[in-house]
Amino acid sequence: MEQRHRYTGLSDPQVLESRQKYGENILTPPEKESLWAQFLEKFTDPIIIILLIALALSIGVSCYEFFSGHATVSAFFEPAGILIAVLLATVVGFCFELSANKKFEVLNQVNDDTPVKVIRNGNVCQVLKKEIVVGDIVILETGEEIPADGELLEAVSLQINESTLTGEPVIKKTINPADFQSDATYPSNHAMKGTTVQDGHGIMRVFNVGDATEYGKVYEGAQIDSSVETPLNKQLDGLAGLITKASYVIAGLIIVGRLIGYFIDAGSFNVQDWVLFGGYILKTVMIAVTVIVVAVPEGLPMSVTLSLALSMKRMLSTNNLVRKMHACETMGAATVICTDKTGTLTQNQMKVYETKFYGSEGITGIIKESIALNSTAYLDHSNKDKISALGNPTEGALLLWLHENGINYLPLREEAEIVEQLTFSTERKYMATIANSSLLGKKILYVKGAPEIILGLCKNIPVNKEQIEAQLLEYQNKAMRTLGFAYTIIEDGKDYIKENKIVSTDLTFLGIVAISDPVREEVPAAISSCLNAGIGVKIVTGDTPGTAKEIGRQIGLWQEDEAESHHLTGAEFAEMDDKALLKKIVELKILSRARPMDKQRLVQLLQQKGQVVAVTGDGTNDAPALNVAQVGLSMGDGTSVAKEASDITILDNSFSSISRAVMWGRSLYQNIQRFILFQMTINVAACLIVLIGAFLGTESPLTVTQMLWVNLIMDTFAALALASLPPSEKVMKDRPRKTTDFIINKPMWTSILGVGMFFVVLLFGLVQYFKHADITTLSDFSAAAFVANFFNFSAGNGLSPYELSLFFTAFVLLQFWNMFNAKAFMTGKSAFASIGNCSGFLAIAIVILAGQWFIVSFGGEMFNVVPLKSADWGILIGSTSFVLWIGEIVRAAANRRCF
Repeated sequence: MEQRHRYTGLSDPQVLESRQKYGENILTPPEKESLWAQFLEKFTDPIIIILLIALALSIGVSCYEFFSGHATVSAFFEPAGILIAVLLATVVGFCFELSANKKFEVLNQVNDDTPVKVIRNGNVCQVLKKEIVVGDIVILETGEEIPADGELLEAVSLQINESTLTGEPVIKKTINPADFQSDATYPSNHAMKGTTVQDGHGIMRVFNVGDATEYGKVYEGAQIDSSVETPLNKQLDGLAGLITKASYVIAGLIIVGRLIGYFIDAGSFNVQDWVLFGGYILKTVMIAVTVIVVAVPEGLPMSVTLSLALSMKRMLSTNNLVRKMHACETMGAATVICTDKTGTLTQNQMKVYETKFYGSEGITGIIKESIALNSTAYLDHSNKDKISALGNPTEGALLLWLHENGINYLPLREEAEIVEQLTFSTERKYMATIANSSLLGKKILYVKGAPEIILGLCKNIPVNKEQIEAQLLEYQNKAMRTLGFAYTIIEDGKDYIKENKIVSTDLTFLGIVAISDPVREEVPAAISSCLNAGIGVKIVTGDTPGTAKEIGRQIGLWQEDEAESHHLTGAEFAEMDDKALLKKIVELKILSRARPMDKQRLVQLLQQKGQVVAVTGDGTNDAPALNVAQVGLSMGDGTSVAKEASDITILDNSFSSISRAVMWGRSLYQNIQRFILFQMTINVAACLIVLIGAFLGTESPLTVTQMLWVNLIMDTFAALALASLPPSEKVMKDRPRKTTDFIINKPMWTSILGVGMFFVVLLFGLVQYFKHADITTLSDFSAAAFVANFFNFSAGNGLSPYELSLFFTAFVLLQFWNMFNAKAFMTGKSAFASIGNCSGFLAIAIVILAGQWFIVSFGGEMFNVVPLKSADWGILIGSTSFVLWIGEIVRAAANRRCF
């Protein structure tokens, strides 16, 4: 290896001492939860907890009935069904998230075995990246990743890509204090771990390794368990609390009511009466437990899980890879989106915005060679879909511009002979190349760099200098980079370059080029869609205030007359305490020169204000904020750490996919509300039927197995049907819902109680009618007898198996048609609107109908049913469909009132 005399570096004993004192250059991997822990976490869902309590009560009652001889093994059908409901809901959710996590496991792998050139014991040698220690002298060359945080000792034309940490693609580094950038995110003489040398070379002394580096701090911040409760979890907690209280109140009413009735009827007591009373109490408690079990919607956890899982799968087709299921719905509750600039709002590829070459028309040979020869960049054609630049992004943008104009730079570069070249440096602020031109047959000096420097080297300027300066000012106001170009034909015997500087001042000015990282085409429309949906958008970037504001202006977020208070720099943000920031955080639109932990603090402050925050980003610098947000969205071509910290990965890097994720989330929440409307109507009806039966002293006409079919199987299919409804663009016109809102809103309450009570009256009347009439076919149904027997509380003839089958089928079909009303709920449209686009819904509706026919026809003793006649099936389907037609009339009347 080459001998270095200036730096001797560390000796072997010093390396060991440093490693012992400061640790190794590796990132501590996060502790992984065991699979069991991940699975058991699913049992913390509030509805699951209620089901587990109901399961325990049900097992107790079933054991008593079985071991006392009052029932056969069929007594255990109910607890078995509840257990299946619990396992289905937890296992499905666990499996979906486990599958998604496997796709991300590779992202945690960090390559610590890359060789790095260091100076140790006075010699240049190679060691593995993980073996770097504090105090090491590291040699930095173009294209290499910086292995640790260090202070530069040498910097020759050194440019570093810090986009993984700050979002800025190219940062000029120097050891000259006069050239330090005071507003730089990291000091101009520091090189940070995880960033890449874009151009030039240098030498640095390491001062931080492993977890102590800025990259390590970001990585650690990305692993912190934020444990942010999602809006849906909060609302399901509220629903669980309501169901628990309501079922306990109804159960209490049953116990109190039956006790009062017993004492009124019993009169005086003796010992034998107390024995009978004990049996009565036990039966009362069993009825109360039955009410609690019936009140619990066994199918709800499974249905919510299936809805989330189905959306998770369908969102993948719209380029949203969902890793955590809750993110599907939480995205719809987002009130704020904090977005990175580079790679998210912009394309993260420098492109020529406009060229102004003076004194010539078209792209002349001089212009072609000036760009092709005076450059160290290359174009990568390996990806047929996208040509990318290798090397300096600004120079790459120029080569891409030639390519777009049908000019291949390589033949120009290969056919010309490079005589001398000065690479770009922050001190000179230009690059120069002397070459033997193959086009002109002469030796030419080509120069490009800062326009004001290049103009100072020129004697021949084709246009008025003020015109050029005005054009430059216009570009700079748009936060664009500008380059000036000049050339001169070399005359023999004359010096043009001395001591690494151009000494000639008689160059000819060619023109200027404006270069920018363009805003993605779809972003302005997507931002507008989010703003119209009531979602605030905040740009959080490591770039300069001017660039950030210009990008904000281009996407429609920052107006010309915008108040300056809507912008903060990272330094200003850090100086303010939380109390002061909380007063202005909601109105903030742009945070520039932000460091990684600034973004995390911003998200946490917004959450303190009750905001539901989504964060988008593609760099390692975004990871802590991605992790702490309710929803983290990483870009498909983002860094591994960013993806690992996120909940959703936007595969096509398109901000419009984010607005689509909001639409999916809001539509999914509405579908969950529709299912709750559907299921709670069933449970209200079933609970009240059991409650009425308890006070009248009659057994419930619905058996445990029948209720399990309704609550578990049918409801699961109904959830699938409602979850399969396509998302609606209409939801993007609504304001975000409040996290404090109860999941059952006022219109839902009206529908649940109104329709539920109506079903109870109808079904109670049906039971009364069947008790006092011997029904063998519905063709003999008498409306007059139905009304006459409604308040006839005599014992009657009881219910025959055929009548019980008719009642069970009527109960299910009423819910079946109500499912169509649930589909149309909150749409303001007919249930038949867009029915052609709901093939999944119709298919599942047919499956439910077929399932009911199969249960009744072949369920036998297990379901306490007997087959029904074909004519009765037709009468039941037709007569119960009035539920749908009444719903259609109500919706039509409501629409007419709106107009």
